[in-house]
Amino acid sequence: MQDKKFATRAIHAGQEADPVTGATIVPIYATSTFTQEAPGEHKGYEYSRTGNPTRSALEECLASLEGGAYGLGFASGSAATDAVVNLLEPGDHLVSCSEVYGGTFRIFTGIYQRRGLQVTYVDGSNPEAFNRALTNKTRMIWLESPTNPLLNIFDLRSIAELAQKNGSTMVVDNTFATPYLQNPLALGAEIVVHSTTKYLNGHSDLIGGAVVTSNQSLYEKMSYYQNAAGAVPSPFDAWLVLRGIKTLPVRMEAHQRGAADIASFLLAHPAVASVYYPGLKEHPGHQLAGRQMRGWGGMVSFKLEDPVRVDYFFRKLKIFAVAESLGGVESLACHPYTMTHATIPEDKREALGITPELVRLSVGLEDPEDLADDLREALGA
Repeated sequence: MQDKKFATRAIHAGQEADPVTGATIVPIYATSTFTQEAPGEHKGYEYSRTGNPTRSALEECLASLEGGAYGLGFASGSAATDAVVNLLEPGDHLVSCSEVYGGTFRIFTGIYQRRGLQVTYVDGSNPEAFNRALTNKTRMIWLESPTNPLLNIFDLRSIAELAQKNGSTMVVDNTFATPYLQNPLALGAEIVVHSTTKYLNGHSDLIGGAVVTSNQSLYEKMSYYQNAAGAVPSPFDAWLVLRGIKTLPVRMEAHQRGAADIASFLLAHPAVASVYYPGLKEHPGHQLAGRQMRGWGGMVSFKLEDPVRVDYFFRKLKIFAVAESLGGVESLACHPYTMTHATIPEDKREALGITPELVRLSVGLEDPEDLADDLREALGA
């Protein structure tokens, strides 16, 4: 199946017809346990925390889409992040890009730093900054690209080379790009993390996460942790993600078209101070994104000229729902300063550019003209 094109793998990888009934679609195996022929003699499954056929299908599909050998499903993106960071020991050093999702920052600082993990945050736009931060205790480099919420683009291949020379594991959160637009493993990363809640599912009706790798040793350690900690998706949630993935290629193409239109609209609007979208030639990461991605994505962020008008802007929106999360068929507007990144200390938020006038849009599949009209009314009120 790996020799097939992306859209074919999205529909078929790990999803052969059910061998018992011939069901074309992978069944939802809603069972907690599996009957054994005799003690220790089973058909590959014992208990659904340890393994479930519906989850196995999802894990195989995700691994195929990311070009990896192994996939692991989790109950949330944060649970997936936790399983990866748990590879580290007290006293180990992790280097992260400074602009990360607030929940990731919370895991790094609120949980693992208290357990003895050392964390250094650096400007990811400069690979040399990572090089300077590396020590003989650095065991992991963590990246988002594009970042949340300013959509910065980092040179994954160059940073991966630094990680390999230092003997560190490079991890990339690929949630914003999705495997349809970017494959970090092919660029040198060893682990890819996803919040399957977002584009992979695409319908805002579940919480889930995933990890993909080709490193057998890392896989075995994370698989052990997955079973021991038990933060796994239900069979129904795994099935919903599988269903969402089948339309990922067509959805991402539509998300991108809409996002490009909205970015161009915002760029020309007098109430907008700046626009962040990798598809714009003005974006500092435009050329790099063109080399390591196959498109620009469906996220657009911008800053208002007048921060006083932010609250009024959000209240005037009618089609864009004011909500956290992203990647669904419906368009969402988020205020990172008070929502997704509120856990980051105020001084750090503002130093990163996550300021009160920043707005993050997840451009859905509505008609782009209707979305532009919605923004026009909110911006011009």
